[in-house]
Amino acid sequence: MAVYSMTGYASGQSRASGAEGALGEERSGPRLGIEVRAVNSRFLDLSFKLADELRQHEPLLRELLTKRLKRGKVELRAAIDSGTDGGVTEPSVRLLQRLNGVQDAVRAWLPTARELSVADVLRLAGNDSGRHGATDGFDIGALAATVIDDLIAAREREGARLVALLRDRLESLQALAAQAEPLVPQLVEQQRARFLERWQEAMGLAAGAATPEAAQDRALSEATAFAIRIDVAEELGRLRAHLDEIERLLRQGGEVGKRLDFLIQELHREANTLGSKSAALELTRIGVDMKVLIEQMREQVQNIE
Repeated sequence: MAVYSMTGYASGQSRASGAEGALGEERSGPRLGIEVRAVNSRFLDLSFKLADELRQHEPLLRELLTKRLKRGKVELRAAIDSGTDGGVTEPSVRLLQRLNGVQDAVRAWLPTARELSVADVLRLAGNDSGRHGATDGFDIGALAATVIDDLIAAREREGARLVALLRDRLESLQALAAQAEPLVPQLVEQQRARFLERWQEAMGLAAGAATPEAAQDRALSEATAFAIRIDVAEELGRLRAHLDEIERLLRQGGEVGKRLDFLIQELHREANTLGSKSAALELTRIGVDMKVLIEQMREQVQNIE
């Protein structure tokens, strides 16, 4: 199963049925346009920017989106372009007859009222075409479904790029973990040497002013600090386990964004602990490099559905 990004864009247009001439050529006529854009979000957040004559179709569009998308901030825009040259709508004969009748009725009561001008008639014709039958002949659901398919395809392509980036970072983290593992015995030996020095110092103090009990307490404190300080192998083991789980989720695909985000947080925690416990400069450098890679992965994972 593919991994999908939450980022994508798609658009489409269609003409009303009957917008072709007898020989199949396209006539100038109204066109329905739909545009969908999406960015990352914790949940599915839908917003609609629809022309007034299309607002009645918002429930249908919302249903189509919720069936296909699970996460992301999604904005859908839809409008109808009249398709007339210069934005001039040619009035129908029926409309002209109606306007003439209305004008006669008005002037019967208001004899001083001026007659309708050509500009008035064209303006009223444009308003009438926007109010009455503006969506006739358009299959809004079919066009919206096609645009959503294109959006999902775009999100899939972006998801494939994100997976490639994440796998590259995973390889780098695995390599850093492999570099760190041989340093653990070296770190243990360094800490043991320091512990012996502190023990000898404690015994010297005990031979002088301090009591044997005080020397024993100090030795125990140093031994406890030693055990805590060298325990970085556990962090490396958990870090490797998290890396393996991330790789498994990328192979599995689907809605893995939230789980990946949680694992990235755990990776960051292990890298921080590794750096804080490190007593070797090389291990500290590895911890810093790990945190840089993990932060880069976090930015990419936040875009995955």
